[in-house]
Amino acid sequence: MRPTPCPVGLAPCFAAGEYADLLRAMVLAHKEHGVFSLADPLGQVLATAVRPTLTSRPTVLVPVPSRRSVVRSRGHDPMLRITRAAARSLRRAGHPVLVRRVLDVRGPVLDQAGLDSHQRAANLTGSMVVRGRARQSLARTEVPVSLVVCDDVLTTGATAREAQRALEDSGLSVRAVVTVAATRKRLPVGSAPRAMGLPLSALAD
Repeated sequence: MRPTPCPVGLAPCFAAGEYADLLRAMVLAHKEHGVFSLADPLGQVLATAVRPTLTSRPTVLVPVPSRRSVVRSRGHDPMLRITRAAARSLRRAGHPVLVRRVLDVRGPVLDQAGLDSHQRAANLTGSMVVRGRARQSLARTEVPVSLVVCDDVLTTGATAREAQRALEDSGLSVRAVVTVAATRKRLPVGSAPRAMGLPLSALAD
């Protein structure tokens, strides 16, 4: 199943769990309060979502970028830290996984809190670009790779779709979008959510 509503053309989505309870607390503590000790466990959670996307070719994990002003105010780039932890976990299991900071944010972007799916999409459209040197570095390897976009939480899919657009506009194909967590889709009474680590279905992006 696809997220509802789903941005047109969004790559297959995988989330490790619901954005609630302990997982939500861990994401917020790491992101907003600099609890760096949570990077490794969150990386292992993210690795759970990445595993279904792995193929025989090397996989490049591309973290969704934060604005530089946000990184400065927080004192770290939380998604980059988590993605690197996920890659280490997957490499220990024998998977050829790399992390590349391919994307950057340009121009002002409003805080997404309180915006609906259409407003988020409009807010983010054209906000990401591919770093030229990173693109050239991937090209120089001459080895086919599989690109996977990584983020902490899927809410409407607007951020993931913008990251995918920027990569694909530069000629880089995106295999999937993976996240630590996703917000729960509002289901009819009596419906049961899908298990953790499965393609996004009962969890909405």
